[in-house]
Amino acid sequence: MSDAQIETRARYPHFLVIPTRWMDNDVYGHVNNVVYYSYFDTVINDYLIRAGGLDIGKSRVVAVCAESFCRYRAPLAFPEPVEAGLRVGHLGRTSARYEIGLFKEGQERAAAQGHFVHVFVERAAMTPVPIPEAIRTALEKIAVTT
Repeated sequence: MSDAQIETRARYPHFLVIPTRWMDNDVYGHVNNVVYYSYFDTVINDYLIRAGGLDIGKSRVVAVCAESFCRYRAPLAFPEPVEAGLRVGHLGRTSARYEIGLFKEGQERAAAQGHFVHVFVERAAMTPVPIPEAIRTALEKIAVTT
């Protein structure tokens, strides 16, 4: 990946600071690769709950992960917090593609970047349904064209 393809803070309209935990580090002294996906999940679901009104315990419609991807650029490590940038790169009728950048505190260039696709489903049947209006409105606020 060329430097021109590394994401910068300015490209993300929403941020969440996520504390790293001692257990996030691996034997090499940095956050283990699988933990990055939990940071993705955290920034997305925090936004859906706070901005979109998602009630993860009771909502008739929930979102399930259909795809995820991460490109690692620089290590993250405990005890440094992670600053997770979030935007929506594609908003469909029943799905959304989130784009995430993970940043070291105060750094302009992403330490990791990736995407995460949610399909919205009716909880009981697990069949795709249109994105609820309150959630769609929240997602439109952070949608960008890339």
